[in-house]
Amino acid sequence: MDEKINENEKIAYDFEKHWDNAYEKSPITNLGWYEENPLPSLQLIEDCNLPKEALIFNAGAGATTLIGELLAKGYVNIVVNDISSAALKELENHLPPYKNAHIQFLVDDLTNPSELLKLKNIDLWHDRAVLHFFTEQNQQKAYFDLLKKAVKPKGYVILAEFNLEGAKKCSGLDVFNYNEEMLQERLGTDFELLKSFDYTYIQPSGNTRAYVYTLFQRKS
Repeated sequence: MDEKINENEKIAYDFEKHWDNAYEKSPITNLGWYEENPLPSLQLIEDCNLPKEALIFNAGAGATTLIGELLAKGYVNIVVNDISSAALKELENHLPPYKNAHIQFLVDDLTNPSELLKLKNIDLWHDRAVLHFFTEQNQQKAYFDLLKKAVKPKGYVILAEFNLEGAKKCSGLDVFNYNEEMLQERLGTDFELLKSFDYTYIQPSGNTRAYVYTLFQRKS
């Protein structure tokens, strides 16, 4: 029994190292998921009509430009997460001054959380291109268990993942593709789908990636 456990530990993939390497080896503007303008996310966030002090959680943020855009729009209470400390250092280095806002940076694993377990009363959970990297059932369960624990009643969830026609790999890793029905099933009946659309993202290289963007709201 112990030998089997040890063997499983050996083959466990080091995602932290993978994403640290990605951010340390290339300028962020060359990364395949870099968005100069995160317009689809911003449009869905505006649809939520959140107060500026609402607690916004960005799951697997990487070095996203979204946080800077949210600060520019006056949002003042943001929790930024990634498994890669290198990614969050890049993000923090590129942010405009935010002395009137509270931003918390959390290096943690969404599928094996520690600090993230303290999250509560989230008004908006935002995930672009993170969930689809969790290909194992236990990873997906841990992710959604965390989300359901953290998001408050009437809170919102934005999930933007590779759709069923989208790429099967990204950054050398396998992905798990979704449509809106699959995301609804994972969230369960406590969440209502408010909006969904397919979106073709153009990478810095000029290649395209097919996404499904969804906006859900938790029921009271």
